[in-house]
Amino acid sequence: MEPKNINGSSRIYEHDIIGWFEDVSEKAGQVQTETLRRILELNWGVEYLSKCFGDINFQDMDATALESLYTSLVPLSSHADLEPYISRIADGDTALLLTRQPIKLLSLSSGTTEGRQKLVPFTDHSARTTLQIFSLAAAYRSRVYPTREGGRILEFIYSSKQFKTKGGVTVGTATTHYYESEEFKIKQEKTKCFTCSPQEVISGGDYRQSTYCHLLLGLFFCDQVEFITSTFAYSIVQAFREFEVVWREICDDIKKGTLSERISLPKMRKAVLSIISPNPSLASKIEESCEELENKNWAGLISKFWPNSKYVYSIMTGSMQPYLQKLRHYAGGLPLRVGLGANVDPYLPPEDATFAVIPTFSYYEFMPLYRQNQDCGSAIVDFIEDEPVPLSKVKEGQAYDIVLTTFTGLYRCKLGDVVEVTGFHNGTPKLNFICRRKLILTINIDKNTEKDLQMVVEKGSQLLVSKARAELVDFTSHAELETQPGHYIIYWEIKGDVGEDVLGECCRKMDASFVDHGYVVSRSTNSIGPLELCIVKIGTFKKILEYFIGNGAALSQFKTPRCTSNHGLLKILSGSTIKRIYSTAYS
Repeated sequence: MEPKNINGSSRIYEHDIIGWFEDVSEKAGQVQTETLRRILELNWGVEYLSKCFGDINFQDMDATALESLYTSLVPLSSHADLEPYISRIADGDTALLLTRQPIKLLSLSSGTTEGRQKLVPFTDHSARTTLQIFSLAAAYRSRVYPTREGGRILEFIYSSKQFKTKGGVTVGTATTHYYESEEFKIKQEKTKCFTCSPQEVISGGDYRQSTYCHLLLGLFFCDQVEFITSTFAYSIVQAFREFEVVWREICDDIKKGTLSERISLPKMRKAVLSIISPNPSLASKIEESCEELENKNWAGLISKFWPNSKYVYSIMTGSMQPYLQKLRHYAGGLPLRVGLGANVDPYLPPEDATFAVIPTFSYYEFMPLYRQNQDCGSAIVDFIEDEPVPLSKVKEGQAYDIVLTTFTGLYRCKLGDVVEVTGFHNGTPKLNFICRRKLILTINIDKNTEKDLQMVVEKGSQLLVSKARAELVDFTSHAELETQPGHYIIYWEIKGDVGEDVLGECCRKMDASFVDHGYVVSRSTNSIGPLELCIVKIGTFKKILEYFIGNGAALSQFKTPRCTSNHGLLKILSGSTIKRIYSTAYS
C-alpha cells in the first residue's frame, strides 16, 4: 500500500505518487481498516499489545471485526502511558515491548510546548513515511509552482547532536534523524532539487554558524534557488533577522571567496570553502541591494535576492502564525505556502491551509471535542470529549483530538492537537490545525488556549503598528499565582520606540479582548487581577532560544513557548523586563 519507488524523471515520480494517493484516499475507510490489520500483524505479540489481547488469535479474523475488537480492548493512552516502555528500551531492554522491529533510535521532542523533552520511538518506517509525506506534498506543489530540475533549495535546516543512552540507543531530534538518513538524500534525487548547503553545514551543531553559511551559500547560488524553506516559519524569520546584522560580512566573503572567522568549525569551514569562489560582481550587486533594502526596513528581501524563487514553504500555522506578518514583509509578494503533511491545495494562503490525512501511514481515530459551558466546570479540563470515531465517520466543521496508532509503537495515543475537519479529498478528511489542546492560561474558572492568547496579542499589537509604527518581535505569557489575586502577564519584545500611552492602550485592549466567560467574570469581580504587560529588552527571545538549544533542542524544532512556568525562562524574562504596564480595562 506504499507508492512505487520510481527512478528517473521527477515528473514521472510526481505523477506516480499523486496517482497512488488519489487511489488510497478514494477508499480511505477501507484502507484504514487494512492499515490497522497490517500494524497488528507486524507487532503482534509485543508486551504492550499482549496485555490487552491476552491469548486471542486474530489471524483468521475479518479485518472489520479486528478493528472493533482492537478499539474495545486497547485503552486510550497518552505519552505518559508509554514512558515506562520507552525507558526500558533506552536502558537496553531488547524484549519485544512496543514493536517487533528493533528500535535503535529515539526521537527527542523540543520541550518548548510542555516544558520537558519527551522520547518517541523512531524506526526505518519513520524515515520512509517522512520521505513520502515530503514527496507527496512536493508533487502537489509542483502542479501549481513547477520547479526546474537541477535547481536548488535554500533550506534553513539544522541537526542537533545525537547521543547514546546507557542502553546504547541513539537519541536525537526527529529532524536530526531524518537529515542524517538515506531518505534525505533520496528526497533530493527524486525531486531533482538540491539544498544549497552541504551536510557539514546542516549537521554542524552550532545554529549561528550554520545560519551564516545557509545565507552565504543561498546568496552564492541566488539565481538557481527555486524556493526557500524551513521546518518552522520561526527559523526563516530568525535567519533573515540575522542577515540584517551580518550582510556586510557575507558580501565580503562572496567578493573574495573567503569565509568569516565567525565560522570556527573545521569541517564546516572546509566544506563551504570548497564550494564558494570569488565573485566581485555578485557581491557588489548584493551590497547595493542591501543598502537600498536597509532604508525600507528590509521589505521584499526574499524576492529581491532570489528572483527565480516560486514561494516560501514552511509550517506557518498554530504557534507559527504570529510570524506570518514578518515573513510576508520579507517575502515581498512571494507566495507563502504551508508545509504541514499532505497539503493537496498548495495554492491556498496559510490562514486557509489544510492537510489531507494519508490513510496508509497510521490508523487514525478522532475524538470529538466540545468547549465546556462557559459558566461551569473545572479549569483543569479544557474540552468535553466524546467517544473516538474512525476516519470514515468524521464530520465537516467538527473539532477533534487525533488518536493515533502507528507502526512504530504508539497505540491509541492522544496527540493533544485540536484539529477541525474542513472538508474531504475524495474519501479522506482535510484537517485544519487549530491549536495545542492544553490550556495555557488558567487561574481559577478561566480557560484560555494558545489560540485565544494569539488572538488577544494580535489585537493589541495592531495598535503598535497603527499608532507607533513599531513591530512586535515575539511574545510569551505566564499565569502569575504568587500574588493575590492572580493575574496574567504577557511579555513583549518590541522593535521601535513606543510611548507609555500607546503601551497602556495596548495593554487595555488585550485585557478587554479575552472572550472566555470565566475570565470576564473573574476580572469583573476582581478574582483575577489586571493584566500586566512587560516589555523586555531587544534580544530576550534569542536568549530563550539559546536556553532551549543549550538544553538539547534543535533550531529546526524550536517553537517559542506561548505560556511558561519554567523557572529558567521566567528568570530570563524577569531580568530582561524594562517596563511594566497594568491594564485599566475593568477599572
